[in-house]
Amino acid sequence: MSDLLFPWIDPSPAPRAGWFELETFQPAFGLANPHAQTLWDAVRPDGRGVQFQRERIDTPDGDFLDMDIARVRGFDLGDDSPVVMLLHGLEGSARRPYALEAYRHLARQGIRAVGMNYRSCSGEMNRTARLYHAGETEDVAIAHDWLDRRFPGVPKGMIGVSLGGNVLLKYLGERREELGIRLRAAVAISPPFDLAMGSASADVGSARRYLPGFMRSLKAKVQAREALLDGQIDIPRTLAAQTMREFDEACTAPLFGFADADDYYARCSSRRFLAGVRTPTLVLRAEDDPLIPAADIPYDLIALNPALTSGITQRGGHVGWVEGRPFAHRRWAERQAARFLAACLFSVQ
Repeated sequence: MSDLLFPWIDPSPAPRAGWFELETFQPAFGLANPHAQTLWDAVRPDGRGVQFQRERIDTPDGDFLDMDIARVRGFDLGDDSPVVMLLHGLEGSARRPYALEAYRHLARQGIRAVGMNYRSCSGEMNRTARLYHAGETEDVAIAHDWLDRRFPGVPKGMIGVSLGGNVLLKYLGERREELGIRLRAAVAISPPFDLAMGSASADVGSARRYLPGFMRSLKAKVQAREALLDGQIDIPRTLAAQTMREFDEACTAPLFGFADADDYYARCSSRRFLAGVRTPTLVLRAEDDPLIPAADIPYDLIALNPALTSGITQRGGHVGWVEGRPFAHRRWAERQAARFLAACLFSVQ
């Protein structure tokens, strides 16, 4: 009861890691509950002040990726300003509330922003059977190449949110040698580290309340491209799936060449790539995340890699971290992400 009435009693500490210090996170009054934190975007979305210029990338396999270049009202950033690319979460888009908040905070730091929409997530269905998954880094590489061409000669960073955080950490770890100066810094917000553990958690307990929305959206996409997917996946089994594991077993694994769901989880979980990350990266996770169990947080692996800055807080929910007073709420995670990226992108190297 005291957590709800007096959230300031036990605020999450301000983690420190070398040269960068995070600000203390203190849940907003009445929003200490992790579900309240997680669902705040759905209750109070805020799209003010952000407009987009969409550009399309044609992929080598005949498909496309839609990129949303964000323009934040009141900030006229020049061609010499750094650029950050954002990777969204499961069944999200580059225009989700957390993305808009990130763009606003980045603009305040003098940084331009671009959101990558995964295949099927931009509002227009993609052309091929290929979708996306938590370890899909080939499309990220295509988008990164476009980013280099579209914004030449300026420092670049990335933000990955939720599923996008797993994708980002995997991308950084598996391509560490080729990234070099192409990517100056990164931030992973609410990333899962162990996909098997996260999938199991999503299917039980209070986390299960979030599952139906994801499943409806994913199944609708399967139905929309049934002709393309016929013969590649077991469509009836996919549409009958009641859990994420069942969906991944029937659809994700065969569509992307994994032996089964366990093979997909094992090969794509970000924890196996953390040791290889060389890009300075801030990792933000809340221990009370209702979608991902705290047991999957690899505190030891994060601590052992000097490129990783730990931002593990006691509270914050999933992509939440709502703070401030009633009617004057603020988003802690997006502000820390922008601060970290500015510290890296404007540094002299």
